[in-house]
Amino acid sequence: MEDKNKVTVKIYGQEYTIAGDTPREHIMKVADYVNTRMHEIARALPGGAVSSLAVLSAVNVADDYFTAVEKLSSLRQQNEQLEKDSKHYVQLWDEAKKSFLQYKEDAQASIEQKEELQRLFNEKTVDLDRMTTSYRQLEEKYTALLAKNDELSSRMKAQQEDKASGSTALKELEAKCKDIESSFFDLQMENIRLKGDLDRYKKIVE
Repeated sequence: MEDKNKVTVKIYGQEYTIAGDTPREHIMKVADYVNTRMHEIARALPGGAVSSLAVLSAVNVADDYFTAVEKLSSLRQQNEQLEKDSKHYVQLWDEAKKSFLQYKEDAQASIEQKEELQRLFNEKTVDLDRMTTSYRQLEEKYTALLAKNDELSSRMKAQQEDKASGSTALKELEAKCKDIESSFFDLQMENIRLKGDLDRYKKIVE
């Protein structure tokens, strides 16, 4: 099998034909590197034999090679560590994203709960206003009935001859007053309960 490339190069004044599978430019670059190394050593050791210069150049080139290998190994380790760190940060990011989505859902649920409480609060406010109006109307009726009762009582005292009729009317009026008092008491209790509900919802909404 024939070599792909044959290149004639000059190293330390001597021409060499180098054959290889690597590209021509690569072979020339390697030869130029060796040539440069030999000239550097020659300047440091003037008068040194070519064989000595060649050996020292080979040692320097080998040193450069192993140094490059060590750097490459170090870079690979750093790259592996960076990949691990990257995976770790991606995991942290995913967890943070999940936490944010959960927080968003919780916040939405809290908003909906607050809106529901506000709705209940508004309903209770309307109920309280309605019961307050009913309470005032009943209170006015109760006051009117008391006045009428007083009037009838006065009339009953003045009309002793019609005791039987007056007694019946008085009993009926007293019965109505008792009903009114009972309704008035129930309305007062309902009013107190609604005020308590309103205060509780108001605290929750605030």
